[in-house]
Amino acid sequence: MADAGRPRPLGDLLDRWRAEGRLISDHDPGGAHLTGVRDDSRQVERGNLFVAIRGLRVDGHDFAAEAARKGAVAVAVEHPVGELRVPQLVVDRGAAALASAAAWWYGDPSHELLTVGVTGTNGKTTTSFLAAAGLSGVGFATGLIGTVGIRIGGQLTRNEEPNTTPGALDLQRILREMRDVGEAAVVIETSSHGLAADRVASVDYDAAIFTNLSHEHLDFHGTFDAYRWAKVSLFERLPQHGKTGRPGIGVINADDAHANVFIDATRGAQALPITYGTRPEADLRLTNLVAKSSGSRLDYFAGGAARRMNLRLPGRFNAHNALAVLGLAEGLGLDLDAVSTALEAVRGVPGRMERVDVGQPFMVVIDYAHTPGALDAVLRELAPLAAKGRGVISVFGASGERDVGKRPLMGAAAAQWSWLVIVTEDDSRGEDPASIYEAIAQGAAQTGKRRGENLLIIPNRRAAIAEAFRQARPGGVVLLAGKGHETWNMGPNGPEPWSDREAAESVLAELGYEAKPG
Repeated sequence: MADAGRPRPLGDLLDRWRAEGRLISDHDPGGAHLTGVRDDSRQVERGNLFVAIRGLRVDGHDFAAEAARKGAVAVAVEHPVGELRVPQLVVDRGAAALASAAAWWYGDPSHELLTVGVTGTNGKTTTSFLAAAGLSGVGFATGLIGTVGIRIGGQLTRNEEPNTTPGALDLQRILREMRDVGEAAVVIETSSHGLAADRVASVDYDAAIFTNLSHEHLDFHGTFDAYRWAKVSLFERLPQHGKTGRPGIGVINADDAHANVFIDATRGAQALPITYGTRPEADLRLTNLVAKSSGSRLDYFAGGAARRMNLRLPGRFNAHNALAVLGLAEGLGLDLDAVSTALEAVRGVPGRMERVDVGQPFMVVIDYAHTPGALDAVLRELAPLAAKGRGVISVFGASGERDVGKRPLMGAAAAQWSWLVIVTEDDSRGEDPASIYEAIAQGAAQTGKRRGENLLIIPNRRAAIAEAFRQARPGGVVLLAGKGHETWNMGPNGPEPWSDREAAESVLAELGYEAKPG
């Protein structure tokens, strides 16, 4: 293991970059030693290497001179940036060079961990939690990195950052911490941003799980094809011979329309594709599902035998998430019965179909659903749980300065399954919130909702929740969608404290419902 606190020869990193074909040109570093690697000039200290990254809004090349003034021993750039008093190391892609440098600095910790990546539009967080539980259930001390939090040594720390997948330096540091406390495996919720921006470029994956693909993040990727190929790239990098002595494992949702693209990518990498779903050809095939608000009973076929599992998580999509983990277990040659038992013990995932129950006569559910597909999936499961004639009320918004095309689609999805749609604030950032609300409302109106009757726009999210609870009928369901586990809302002035759960409990208390002590 590398001692991240001990200076290391810059020449060793340059040798690595040359072997990777990443180094285009360099000046002789003259035996320089590094005291650290940075991609933020504000954090540079004497002896650091500064790597310039071109971001969406800020170009690190503009800060190379500042990094040099603060004591950087060299700067890595994609093109020379004028006269500097330190060597300029020209690399092909700054972000990929940073990922490689980060892995090198922390001693390539993913080489020492059974590493599983989970990607897809929806279901990544729950599947990651389930995968970590399944691996732990068969004896792997397993870390977890994702949207909800980071778990090291059994301790889950809430992720207060907006990124599902941490930046390369933080990611490699976290992986090293996991290995140092004795973790044997890690599950990384691997976003399309993390893949496209090379945050995970030097992570040594043994397996990848694909959940599903639908409309999302086109503001970042530009086109749906670019979004899809970002996720496919995870499967293209699976090893022919992994750390387990087996080929890499690509676990793929056979029911998704894009399944064949991921299957082909896995085979192209000479890794092993394993499919799950309801299709007859799926390797793990769901044959029957009995869903209730308290959970689901799954009958499925795997390993040449009919099997059954009782899952505490409700919904068909969670049945698919569980099957994905069983597919991972089959590919790794793990005991399916032991993994199934571990999955049955999972009580829930923060902000994913999370119930708020303080004695009110209607169901309140918090979910992170913030895409058309996720809203449709969650509401499709909740609608049958409402008592006849009581129906579902949906409260949600959409992110500002993000994919605008999904907004009317979200409105249409909510309108299809809800008797009342309430559009409200959700991370409007610097964009005019009214334009966001209007786009969502147009989608709902086109699906038959009438403004002022069963389609309301209430900008204040707490007031929107209060109105939903006032209109909720006994036996009905209220869905608070979009924020999930988050403890902030991104307004024009940056993050502001917010929790759907705290708001819901507060409003319910005002209505006379409050959790009893003990």
